[in-house]
Amino acid sequence: MKKILFQGDSITDCGRSRTDLTDMGPGYPNLVKAFLGMDHPGEYEFVNRGISGNRIVDVYARIKMDFINLKPDYASIYIGVNDAWHEINNQNGVATEKFEKIYSMLLEEVLEACPDVKLMLIAPYVLEGRSTVGTEEIPDKLERFRTDVAEKVAAVKRLGEKFGLPVIDLQPAFDAACEKAPPVYWTADGVHPTPCGHEIIKRLWLETFEKIK
Repeated sequence: MKKILFQGDSITDCGRSRTDLTDMGPGYPNLVKAFLGMDHPGEYEFVNRGISGNRIVDVYARIKMDFINLKPDYASIYIGVNDAWHEINNQNGVATEKFEKIYSMLLEEVLEACPDVKLMLIAPYVLEGRSTVGTEEIPDKLERFRTDVAEKVAAVKRLGEKFGLPVIDLQPAFDAACEKAPPVYWTADGVHPTPCGHEIIKRLWLETFEKIK
């Protein structure tokens, strides 16, 4: 049985149980599990280790327990939005240069310990929503958020090129979706997807998975 690991922050976590490690939460990891599990019963084991609020430094800190020890055959990493968001809200983010450096260290260690793992990198996105309220205190909050997230996306793409890994770029997909319905239809707050937003991520995840499996 092949093991698929989903790693990341709250968008991956999506409220999964901390006492039932088989629980996937209701987000895109569970949608992927349902789709692949239906078409390929018994072929894959699905593991969600996303943790709400995580930045790249947090994922790196738990790399041994929540990545290397699991020995996945496939894995996706979705990280970056908190590295920007936390800086704007409480000055506890991760600057892009450090983000890229730590992410590179993480990938180097994972690929050294698990040389056969097939990895996908998921680049973050941000839409207008409740995550960008508070313009009285931070008048340019949305602009700063978008700029910093775009920097993180560029860093993820550079890492994809450096390590020869596919990158799932979510921003264009969510921007295109907003031409059909407003941002609130796709995200609860500009960051966390609604069920329809998770479906966008699931479809792009599966498209990429088909190319690397």
